Amino acid sequence: MNGIDIATIIVTLLGGLAFFLYGMNLMTSGLERMAGGKLESILKSASSSKLKGMALGCGVTAVIQSSSATTVMLVGLVGSGIMTLPQTIGMLMGSNIGTTITPWITGLSSLNGGSSSLDLLNLLKPSFFTPIIALVGIILIMFFSKKGRKNRDIGAICLGFAVLMQGMELMSGSVSFLSDKDPVTGELLYGDTFFKVIDVFGTPYIGIWLAFIVGTLFTAVIQSSSAATGVLQILVAATTILDANGNVVDGMGYQVVIPLILGINVGTCVTAVISSLGANSDAKRVAVTHLAIKLIATILCMIPFTVIDIIGLDFLNNVPSVWGIATFHTLFNIAASFILYPFTNLIMKLSYVLVKDKQDFSGRVAYIDPILITQSPAVAISECVNLTVEMCNIARDTILLSLDNLYSYDSKNSQIILDNEELIDKYEDNLGTYLVKISARSISDPDSRRVSKLLHTIGDFERLSDHAINIMMVADEMDRKKISFSEEAKAEIDVITLALREITRVTVDAFITNDLALARKVEPLEQVIDALIAKSKNNHISRLQAGNCTIELGFILSDLLNNYSRISDHCSNIAVAIIETSHNSFETHEYLNSDKNQSNPEFTEVYNKYAEQFKL
Repeated sequence: MNGIDIATIIVTLLGGLAFFLYGMNLMTSGLERMAGGKLESILKSASSSKLKGMALGCGVTAVIQSSSATTVMLVGLVGSGIMTLPQTIGMLMGSNIGTTITPWITGLSSLNGGSSSLDLLNLLKPSFFTPIIALVGIILIMFFSKKGRKNRDIGAICLGFAVLMQGMELMSGSVSFLSDKDPVTGELLYGDTFFKVIDVFGTPYIGIWLAFIVGTLFTAVIQSSSAATGVLQILVAATTILDANGNVVDGMGYQVVIPLILGINVGTCVTAVISSLGANSDAKRVAVTHLAIKLIATILCMIPFTVIDIIGLDFLNNVPSVWGIATFHTLFNIAASFILYPFTNLIMKLSYVLVKDKQDFSGRVAYIDPILITQSPAVAISECVNLTVEMCNIARDTILLSLDNLYSYDSKNSQIILDNEELIDKYEDNLGTYLVKISARSISDPDSRRVSKLLHTIGDFERLSDHAINIMMVADEMDRKKISFSEEAKAEIDVITLALREITRVTVDAFITNDLALARKVEPLEQVIDALIAKSKNNHISRLQAGNCTIELGFILSDLLNNYSRISDHCSNIAVAIIETSHNSFETHEYLNSDKNQSNPEFTEVYNKYAEQFKL
């Protein structure tokens, strides 16, 4: 091509596209980490109305700069049972509007200022402010990241934006040769081949649908409507031919640009469709609903546009500016959302027709859609917290039920205890798997502490249910053999059981509310329980020597008290995890040694209070 290095052009164009996509990913990840666990609660809060959901979907997408990320997140939330399809449909429409902000940002690369270095337009050009933003990002990451993950996240957002804009510059520069003209003849030097391709798209009726297909396929491949729209803006700007007076005389007209934009809007749905593969029926319906909204809106626009194209109205030959592309992209998505808004129930019914119910996850518990782990770790962590709360509630109920069985035996309760223990085992297995995967990803400091807290506690909750089983077996044995403890032993067990109920209640409440003051009461009570158990065992030996008890009952009592002791130990472990992870450390022995120290007035006060409340 007359000295033009095609290989260099292709490599530069693809490199610019790679920069754009990486920058977008870096920005989205940083913004999501800053939102942290709040993102799930924000999305869930939109369940009250579709209109509120639309506004929220628009806002969230505008902030994280990716409709694909928002949609994939919604697929994961519905797949995990956190949200329902009706709660998400408004947000799906809102995300289509929120994503239109990106072309307005990328359009800055087309600004041309005056000769003065202080010209306002020059200040707005990426070539001026991108290096400054990149420098800020590097400084935050290199010198301030140790002061908090927030600084690193802000730095990543700045670098992501800088990389994104640099990608736009690279792509723009790689295709700038298309508008080069011979200084003598005024003819295009290199862009003639490109315009021959564009002329094919200009073929009445067939051309616009071909352009639509190209836009769809290109966006489906790169999985970013923002990047595809940015590439379109660059091509339009690079191929716009001006005369000596600066008037537009040739270029890519609306006849080609509009169907390309419509295709881009449909192609972006592929990310949600791919993310729903392997998910349950409800998650698939979210992806199908998203695709249906885009397709219906596009068809409603393409049919009249085809008629206009056949008629051949003059405005179709007008060449849009980058701002014209951004304007049409925005107006189309706003109009589509509000036109289809009254028909959301029909669209949802369509998704139920297209996706039939299947028992994809029957019998599975503590399920988190893997999409959330990979696409939105912060939301996945929040759901892990919710599931661990469910787990600890089941563990508490199981312990209390086993204690009730000691006093009023019921074989039905024994079966419930066994079922609960099996259920808790599944919770631990699934949560442990998810948390390990999440901890391997880049997450914020608060989220990292939440993961650490969960990893340190789920094993203890599982062990609580194991000891509940052991207590249940004690009750089963005593009922089967029709034996019972002496009145003195019963009185001692009553006191220790009350203390065990109290430590279980305090531990669970402290975990659910993350109440550090409540958590600090656990260790003193654990020491009181240990002292009670030691005294009860000594009393049993005295009764045994006096002939007031049997060896068989002694073994049963020892087994029961040992399980009581282990339950209180696991409660102590959970309380330590709550306290230490709140301080971003996990020095268990250091904490316990400091709290057991008699010079600690707070510990001593709580210990004495419980010792007075529970005494033999």
